[in-house]
Amino acid sequence: MLVVVAPGQGSQTPGFLTPWLEVPGFRDRLDWLSLVSGIDLVRHGTESDADTIRDTAVAQPLIVGASLVSLLSLFPHPSEAYAKVGAGSGHSVGEITAAVGAGVITAEQAMVLVRERGRAMAEAAAITPTGMTAVLGGDRDEVVAKAAQHGLTPANENGAGQIVVAGTLEQLAAFAADPPERARLRPLQVAGAFHTHHMGPAVAHMASIARNIYVHSARLSVISNADGTVVHSGREVLTRLVTQVSSPVRWDLCMATMADLGVTGLLELPPAGTLVGLAKRALPGVETVSLQTPDDLPAALDLIERHGAASPTSQAPTWRLLVSPAKGTFKRAIASEAGDVLERDVVVGSVVNLRDEQPVVAGHAGTVVEWLVEDGDPVSPGQPLVRLHPEAVDA
Repeated sequence: MLVVVAPGQGSQTPGFLTPWLEVPGFRDRLDWLSLVSGIDLVRHGTESDADTIRDTAVAQPLIVGASLVSLLSLFPHPSEAYAKVGAGSGHSVGEITAAVGAGVITAEQAMVLVRERGRAMAEAAAITPTGMTAVLGGDRDEVVAKAAQHGLTPANENGAGQIVVAGTLEQLAAFAADPPERARLRPLQVAGAFHTHHMGPAVAHMASIARNIYVHSARLSVISNADGTVVHSGREVLTRLVTQVSSPVRWDLCMATMADLGVTGLLELPPAGTLVGLAKRALPGVETVSLQTPDDLPAALDLIERHGAASPTSQAPTWRLLVSPAKGTFKRAIASEAGDVLERDVVVGSVVNLRDEQPVVAGHAGTVVEWLVEDGDPVSPGQPLVRLHPEAVDA
């Protein structure tokens, strides 16, 4: 099984798009996304210096635009991806790329969304001087406890012994003077405390924009970076894109879900490298390709050919399916049978595992066509549970 992952902010480097402009059609597509976003992605990806592309309002559209156009180099006909890619996920802003790849939103919607996300987060960051520090090594619980002691938030839990804490510059300085045992600290060159309560104003702005975005249900399993849950409802994917701005990124749980799914191949879109590095430590045995330049395209296409397999949700009209959010045991909550009508947002059951119990919610009203699992059945992430005939298109 193949998973395609999209990187987040901080992965960009000056000139990283220069070799990609030699790929036929790449510049034209990037020019189009530049027009949509109102940001010159070609110039920023080839000429701008490190300080310029570190600016949140520039970095986020640049990263998403680069990842989206590179997808077309792999799948010139996007629908072909659904027969090859089993799951998709993105780190922080990369989750917008994943939403496009899964068919939830269009590339044009994504560029408007990421433009506004970048601007709103930059404005929120300007309210109070804040920052982020990577903590390498140490005991996970001790790191989290020490961060809390100094008023910091574990904004990114990336797995493989890496946690990023965030807060005010004063809090970070106090943390640096009193670090967790056996841990190394590395201040990050970012403009604010992303994925913390400091981004609250940006969430409100994003929510107002999201109300005007039309969505479709996902055509493949989307692994949410909020908690590693597999999400299928387009409405829920969009809601999570909004709330994750001020919520911690749990990439460690995303990789745990990839292991539960039985992922055998992982492909990272440009600007690539960071997520493959984490996967090599956390997912031993999984073959990886970091798509950094066009020279990596043959290896990426070979990985797709050897590990590609369709997601279970791509085999049927996806707007009729409710799927398992995680690995565990399905616990049915209602007695509805074929022909019964379910109201929107009704809880049809839950998936129970050693970590927690996650509800399965009908994202739209519909008539039960058939149950695909029984009460007490073991289920895997993204496995279809019940087929519905919707009364309205998911939006």
